[in-house]
Amino acid sequence: MNDKKQLRVDPIKNGTVIDHIAAGRALQVAEILNLKNPENLIMIGINLSSNKIGKKDIIKIENRKLSKDEVNSLALISPNATLIIIENYKVINKQKITLPEKIRKHLVCPNPNCVTNIETVPTKFCVSNQQPVEVRCEYCEKTYRIENVKFRF
Repeated sequence: MNDKKQLRVDPIKNGTVIDHIAAGRALQVAEILNLKNPENLIMIGINLSSNKIGKKDIIKIENRKLSKDEVNSLALISPNATLIIIENYKVINKQKITLPEKIRKHLVCPNPNCVTNIETVPTKFCVSNQQPVEVRCEYCEKTYRIENVKFRF
């Protein structure tokens, strides 16, 4: 008899699966995607075993596709994640998330003297380093590690 126990998670009919999220980052991803008050089924797995990366997180969101801005923000939090689109229980698209060169509007500059925090100006950041992820504000030209930057949607 096999003593190995397995938790079964139902597949979603239509929606998005974000796999290979860096371990322990799923709740941050859920916050960025504004999943606090979900209208649809959401499944979150944290610190799951992974043959590829040791430990990983995963999020399944039924009946929702992510916008390009959401995917770009997700890439900043977990640049090695995989985005999977499901339709009628089948994988129709599976792709590695890649870091964008620029992020507009959705990051808040930590510099209190930056013009984006004084006037109504949309923020603009460029990715200045990929490992660890760092972004540079195009207005005040200061560079920040991504964990020191807040997201705004």
